Amino acid sequence: MPDHPLAFKVDENLPEDVAAVLREAGHEAATVTSQGLAGAEDAQLSETLRREGRILVTLDVEFGDIRTYPPEEYPGIVVLRMTKQDKRHVLAAIRRILPVLRTDPVARRLWIVEEHAVRIRGEA
Repeated sequence: MPDHPLAFKVDENLPEDVAAVLREAGHEAATVTSQGLAGAEDAQLSETLRREGRILVTLDVEFGDIRTYPPEEYPGIVVLRMTKQDKRHVLAAIRRILPVLRTDPVARRLWIVEEHAVRIRGEA
């Protein structure tokens, strides 16, 4: 169980199991689909994230554009940028970043999660 549970919103382009893995790790996680936001425009989703104070987890690389989505204006953005995006690889990537969530802040930062690395941009 983490010292400070985080609140996530899992994008519709990811398996619902991502939210379950985050919850099992002691975090709070909702999905875009379960909250009736499936098909919402990115602008609407980004406003919802700010209003709710949730960290987005997504495969949508557009959220990695710091000019459009400046990290300091968001509760946190985690973009999975992997060559293999099947359920098994996505869940493995989420499990791999769980320990990093305990040591590195995600608030007001952009995390780019790749197969073998996590790049973090934004305020420390």
